[in-house]
Amino acid sequence: MGKIYLGAAYYPELWDESEVEKDVKRCKELGINCLRIGEFAWGKMEPREGEYSFDWLIKVVDVLHENGISTVMCTPTCTPPRWMLNKYPDMRRVMGDLKKSDVSSRCHICKSSKTAREKNVKIVTEMAKAFSKHSGIIGWQIDNELFPYGDGCYCESCKQGFRSYLKERYGSTEKLNKAWGMARWSLEYDTFDAVEPPYPAQWRHPSLRKAWWDYQCGLIKSFTDEQADILHRYGCKNVGTDMMSNNFLSYYDVNEKLDVVQYNHYEPCARIPQTAFSYDFLRCVKDKPFWVTETQVGWNGSEFAEGGYRPEGACYVNTFLPIAKGAEMNLYWLYRTHPNGHEMGHGALYSSAGRSYRVAEEVKRASGDFLKCAEFLTETKIQSKIALHYSGTAKNSFLVAPLVKNFDYRERLIEIYSAFKHYNVDVIDTAHALDGYEVLVSPFLATLEEHGLKERIIDWVKAGGTWIVGPMSDIMDADVSKYTQAPYSFLEDFAGVYTKYQKPVSNDEFKAKWQDGAQCEIGLCYDAYECKAGTTALALYTAGEFGGLSVAAERVVGKGKVILLGSMLSGENLLRLIDCAPVAQATNNVVLVERSGTQHGIIAVETENKAGRITLDGEYTDLLTGNKLTGGVEIPPYGALVLRKMGKAV
Repeated sequence: MGKIYLGAAYYPELWDESEVEKDVKRCKELGINCLRIGEFAWGKMEPREGEYSFDWLIKVVDVLHENGISTVMCTPTCTPPRWMLNKYPDMRRVMGDLKKSDVSSRCHICKSSKTAREKNVKIVTEMAKAFSKHSGIIGWQIDNELFPYGDGCYCESCKQGFRSYLKERYGSTEKLNKAWGMARWSLEYDTFDAVEPPYPAQWRHPSLRKAWWDYQCGLIKSFTDEQADILHRYGCKNVGTDMMSNNFLSYYDVNEKLDVVQYNHYEPCARIPQTAFSYDFLRCVKDKPFWVTETQVGWNGSEFAEGGYRPEGACYVNTFLPIAKGAEMNLYWLYRTHPNGHEMGHGALYSSAGRSYRVAEEVKRASGDFLKCAEFLTETKIQSKIALHYSGTAKNSFLVAPLVKNFDYRERLIEIYSAFKHYNVDVIDTAHALDGYEVLVSPFLATLEEHGLKERIIDWVKAGGTWIVGPMSDIMDADVSKYTQAPYSFLEDFAGVYTKYQKPVSNDEFKAKWQDGAQCEIGLCYDAYECKAGTTALALYTAGEFGGLSVAAERVVGKGKVILLGSMLSGENLLRLIDCAPVAQATNNVVLVERSGTQHGIIAVETENKAGRITLDGEYTDLLTGNKLTGGVEIPPYGALVLRKMGKAV
């Protein structure tokens, strides 16, 4: 039987040895079985150049292991010591104003600096030698929250690397100028050496911004891969890197060589339901359980506390939901509040004085509940017939060219995703395989020109899949340029329509109805189609200049079909197009997950702090209480049910 890990980030370098012993005892009282350590402790690991000191940290890992607490060990490359950054200033990132980053907090490093890379290799190698065989360490975290902060580094090394990247990608400035449309405003480059990064103060060209971002993200991948190769060489297991909630930095790319997907999030209490979107995405990156390596246990904060009040039960449900969605670990930031420094306003399980906050009680409750249903959680899987595309390329393309004012790609996807609270659904990037899915939903998928996606989708539809695509999908290439032969690269022909009008402007003029006369709620952008022979108009515009034209069109292709949407549909209207049954009937404040394997059942989590309800189709046992349940069942505010179906295993 597998194990569910519950714990926190801990910084033993800040505390006397006697305090560490007290904290270990507190962990056992709460049922905490995992701590994450080491991520900012380079200064204590290498107090002087080339002199490595790990005895103090080995002792901590020993004590944790002896007390049944596992360790996730972190490489400290996010925070080189001050002496190193001062001695080797080329390690420090150059910001958009061309000033070097001061040594004041963290994330100072230029990812292209040869010195930084050499120093990283040395410290990670020494850590691997010291810790790779320790049985108390169950995994590794590389660096901390890697990201191109401030749009990356603008040093001369990064500039030259960017120019080399462009030369390799385009071959000639003529091809680059054509791909980016640089003839407009007479912006053509004569040489690659003439290309400057998109400095923040300027009106920046979308294609240049996108290319610069791709290059900086590529540096981060190389930076991560380099450390992963060292750790793997020494036999370290479960190597990952903790990433934030967005997909600007591609999860699929960064995790290519890693073993476990790690995730940090600090969503406010009101957005707990939306966190399910991320969990359904993370689970699919490696098709295996993921780790939540950071989430708030009480409130967020830096110099001061923020994030709002979290009522009783919010910590419990914030802990339970990721495990329900396929995580095997949930760690808080942090275990004990820092007594000084940049983040002393952040919440924790314990105060700097070692006194517990109320949320500690909820952590203890979650720990006990996970023990009750550990077999069910670790020996069953989530299988989905529905997939929703969430593209890192689309995220970055719409960042530099949103087309619709204030358009937020991720937030719009989450709006669509909210319709699937009662379905098993996978959220996938474009590199993910399509095998096994019956329905694929691809809204705002800016380009299909990557990973052979266009060809794979065509084959998948012909084999029997239903593809719901649009709006604003297939409208630009990988260089953030629109198509000139048609509004799409191929969707008009594939869906059998002619796009008569397009309006990327929100308004209240356009209305639509389904062919059966029911109201079809639309919004955000408006494409209007004339259907060709063999294509059926599912919904029509009924007002404005688009009256009588189609806003949703369906065409049978082989054994499957494509449904093209010209406007954003409400969740209720989108579900009309989905021929898949929900896990069960439940109120909208309840998230449902169906699990199958050696056992079969449903996890129901109430996420809005109000009573919920689920209607069961047979007899189930609630593994948290032992009660036998059938029919309509109440779920208390911020409550969870783990329901094993009687007599059924798949």
